[in-house]
Amino acid sequence: MKATVFIHTNHRQMIGALVAQHTMKRNSKNPDKFDVQIIHTKDYPFLKEKEGQEFLRDGYTRPWRYEDLQSFTPLRFMPPELMNYEGRAVIMDPDIFAVGDIWELLSRDMGDHAIMCRARSGAKGREGCMASSVMLLDCAKLTHWKCEEQFNKLFTGELDYMDWICLRTESRDSIGLLEPYWNDFDRLKEDTRLLHNTRRLTQPWKTGLPIDFTPADKSRRFPIIGWLMRWRRKLFGEHALLGRYLRHPDRNQERFFFAMLKECMDEGIVTEEMIRQEMERNHVRHDAFEVMERTPKMAA
Repeated sequence: MKATVFIHTNHRQMIGALVAQHTMKRNSKNPDKFDVQIIHTKDYPFLKEKEGQEFLRDGYTRPWRYEDLQSFTPLRFMPPELMNYEGRAVIMDPDIFAVGDIWELLSRDMGDHAIMCRARSGAKGREGCMASSVMLLDCAKLTHWKCEEQFNKLFTGELDYMDWICLRTESRDSIGLLEPYWNDFDRLKEDTRLLHNTRRLTQPWKTGLPIDFTPADKSRRFPIIGWLMRWRRKLFGEHALLGRYLRHPDRNQERFFFAMLKECMDEGIVTEEMIRQEMERNHVRHDAFEVMERTPKMAA
């Protein structure tokens, strides 16, 4: 099958996903050699069916929220099924944008590995957590990936979300390491291939909006923070008392996103009406048009 880049998303991050899709073809020297598809939570009813039910995450249970900013993450394990367990695929989050040529990743030598990704940084990295937010997949070697079946195990206690998402359930020998520039965490430099605005609090298209993601219920360095977060959620609601999104500290990353969004408007990928609707839903910052107006175009 034709190599495919899959971008998984939900309705809250659809604008990001469309911009990401645009950058994959725009910045490749071989755009005809691969497809780019968006995987949307609305097409997988098993995600919504678990609304409000308790699932296991990092040793604690918490309610599953279909409306959460990152409710798409279980779909990271869907591409092998969509590819009929054949060929190459890349799966990535909707807040990841191609600065370099994605074909270089899709066509690279994987050796005997089924998966290639980078390691997480910080405490999670020291605990063996892999960054599954960008994965290069040899789909023929991942016939054990059954997304809905594995998702359901989160609710029976058979599988912990963090073990699943960190790839701890996979044989370590099956995972090869990617260079960090293939999943650059809020870093935009000359060697960056895929820019990941991974710090949700400062995603450039969210500045000033009320926070709509659910923080972790566990803090390794400061356990009391995790305890307070659990009680905040129980007493006041999922997103109460969390404040607002902040401006990204790197203006170049803000300019990159809005230059790409402006191109998407010019090419009819997104429309003014669509962006205004997303503003009303608090999915896109309310000054997006003003930011685009002052953002210079980028060289092709």
